[in-house]
Amino acid sequence: MTLWKSILKKNFHKTEALLDFLDFDEKNRALVLQKARFCLNVPIRLAEKMAKNAPDDPLFLQFVPLKKELDKHHESLSDPVQDRCFQKTALLLQKYQSRALLVTNGVCAMHCRFCFRQNYPYNFSEKVFEKELAIIKSDPSIHEIILSGGDPLSLSDDILRALILNINQIPHIKVIRFHTRFLIGIPERVSEEFLSLLKESKKQIVFALHINHKKELDQDVFDYVKKIQLLGIPVLTQTVLLKDVNDTKEALKELFLDLISKGMIPYYLHTLDPVQGAMHFDVSIEEAKGLIKELRKELPGYSIPRLVKEIPGKEHKTPIFDL
Repeated sequence: MTLWKSILKKNFHKTEALLDFLDFDEKNRALVLQKARFCLNVPIRLAEKMAKNAPDDPLFLQFVPLKKELDKHHESLSDPVQDRCFQKTALLLQKYQSRALLVTNGVCAMHCRFCFRQNYPYNFSEKVFEKELAIIKSDPSIHEIILSGGDPLSLSDDILRALILNINQIPHIKVIRFHTRFLIGIPERVSEEFLSLLKESKKQIVFALHINHKKELDQDVFDYVKKIQLLGIPVLTQTVLLKDVNDTKEALKELFLDLISKGMIPYYLHTLDPVQGAMHFDVSIEEAKGLIKELRKELPGYSIPRLVKEIPGKEHKTPIFDL
C-alpha cells in the first residue's frame, strides 16, 4: 500500500472518536451533530491542528458537523449550483465556453461541511471515461479540462496517468487543471510517481488548491507544493468565505500573505453556495465587499483574489462588484 493511502485510512469517521481526541467536554459535545447525513471525514493531520475542546476553532468548524446543520433555511438548496442542469454525461459538466469539468470520482480526503457537491449523484461503474473523452474530442471549442470530483487526487496514479495520456491525445486541449483539497490533509499524496506522471504530460497543467485558513498550512504542505511548482506548474488557490472561519480582514490577510510568500496565487474568493445544512456559514455580500476594500489598503493587488459568486446559467463566475 502506498504511503498516502495508509495515511488516508487513519482518517476520523466516527464523531465520538474525534471528540475524545480533542478532549471535548459534555457542554461542547452537545453542539455536535452525532449522526450527520453528510458523514464525518477528517484526516489525522487536520485533527492534530484543531485546538482542544474548542468548537470555535476554524478547522473544527469546517470539518465537524454541528447541530446548526439541521436549521431550516428557505434559500438553501440540495444542488445550489445546478450541476445536474449542465451534465453532458453523469461525469462531464460544461457550464462555460472553452472548458469542461470531469467529475473523476466521489471521494475526498476530507468532507467540508459547506461542500456544494455533497448531494451529487456519484455513480462510477468504471474509471476510463471513454464516453466523456469522446465528447471532448468531438468539440474543438473546448480548450481546457478541469479534473474535479470528489477530488482527482483520490484516484490512483495508474488511473490518472491513463487519463492524462488520453487527454494529451486530443489536439485542441491546451490545459489540464486539477481542482484539489488533498494537499492540506494528506500532502504525501504528491509522491515521486505522481510527480513523474505530471512531468510526462504534453499539456500545460495548472493546480487550483482549495485553502480557507492559515491553520491549514505548514512547512510540509509548502514543501510538497514546491515540488509541483518546480515542474513549471502554476499553483492557484481558491477560498470560500465562511462566517466565523475566515470572515475577518486579519484572517484573510494572514492567509493570502502566506500563500503569496510561497508562490501560490490567490485566484478566487467564493461566496457560499447555499447548500442545505451550511447556511450558518453565510456571509453577506456587503460584508464580503467590505473585506476586499480593507484588504486592498494593505496588500498588493496580485495577492487579493477576485471575489465571486456562482450564479447558475451565467456565462462565467460573477464578480461581486458587478452585482
